[in-house]
Amino acid sequence: MTRRRLGRALAVLAAAIGPFVVFEHAYERTAAFRQGNRLYYRDGRATGAGIVFGRFWTFLSRFGLTPPVIVSLETIGSRSGRRRAIPMVIARYEGHDYLVAMLGERSPWVHNVRAAGGQARLRRGRVRAVHLVEVPVPERAPIIRAYLRVAAGARPHIRVATDAPIEAFEAVAGAHPVFRIDAA
Repeated sequence: MTRRRLGRALAVLAAAIGPFVVFEHAYERTAAFRQGNRLYYRDGRATGAGIVFGRFWTFLSRFGLTPPVIVSLETIGSRSGRRRAIPMVIARYEGHDYLVAMLGERSPWVHNVRAAGGQARLRRGRVRAVHLVEVPVPERAPIIRAYLRVAAGARPHIRVATDAPIEAFEAVAGAHPVFRIDAA
């Protein structure tokens, strides 16, 4: 591909994604975002905008076009039996990768992973079968802190400052399941 074609392709991509990124960046500065990200989530469930936003990131991760910390988690629905995919942010702590349920126990993916005995798939370009092992509550606090440092969108749901003492994270650790990612 010539430089001119590459430049045009990047310009088209920037024109398509640019307004979305500008909107997202501006939205993160609003009171609605700080009070629980109400545009995308209400009462612990995704809104229509949240579903569209999630599908967008899931689509990008299918082709490996997301940052390395964003993957698509694929589980089998515990009631429907159908494959479900949602975007997730991976937290790295002490050499291991973890998934954190920013919406807490009510997250559908948490129910699906538990019903499947921890079996799931991660996708970022290629599919990787994994086994998710739930982390005991006393061990979750430092992992949640590491997660909030990389997952800015989760900060309204886990209301602890990233620079808060570890005791503040221990107070919310029981409400947010954490799973270690192991090879299947």
